[in-house]
Amino acid sequence: MSLFRTSVSLQRLITTSAVLALASLATSASAQATPLSGLDKQLNRIEFGINAMGVITKSTSGPDALDGSLATDTPSNTVGALINLRYIKNPLVGVEFNYTYARFAQDYTTTPLNFNIQANASEYSGGWVFHTPHVFGIGTFASAGVGTTAFKPSKNGGSGFDEQARFTYYYNVGVEQAIISPKIGIRASFRQAFYKAPDFETNYIDTGKRTISSEPTVGIYFKF
Repeated sequence: MSLFRTSVSLQRLITTSAVLALASLATSASAQATPLSGLDKQLNRIEFGINAMGVITKSTSGPDALDGSLATDTPSNTVGALINLRYIKNPLVGVEFNYTYARFAQDYTTTPLNFNIQANASEYSGGWVFHTPHVFGIGTFASAGVGTTAFKPSKNGGSGFDEQARFTYYYNVGVEQAIISPKIGIRASFRQAFYKAPDFETNYIDTGKRTISSEPTVGIYFKF
């Protein structure tokens, strides 16, 4: 069921991307016909990106916060989405705001329990983005920042556990290339997010360790 929902979500992303592409082309044609106002110049610095994202999260193990028994958290690998909004102040430096979504299961092993918690994970973050000169005609970028990741157990598979937020920091490196017009392009990147493994406010599954989510992404971006 979760794979079906993910497939539907990705189909919606593709549809949305196509609509935005047509809108961006129309805006570009209109802008060529009239001089840019101050507002238009600011809007031209804004980029909107929609990306499919893989999520591979490292397992953690450690003594739990209840009685020191060994607890292990093994998240499932999954796919999700990354949406970002960038304001490019100049050709080299800008800022970005990110939203990521993924759904996966956290498999917990404790003494004597073995169970999983299905949850939705949403990251809200912001940071700096840096562009470097083109390499073989392809643009490159790197970004880094901080935010929070909200883990929300699903209604049917969450086993009644509480929602929890974790402080998160990330970095992202990638390449991008304009297609069709200067305002529409494709983007691919490798991203990593760092945060403490979730325990859903439950001491006997708290490993006390930090984990890493590795997130390869590919998608499309639009300039206004």
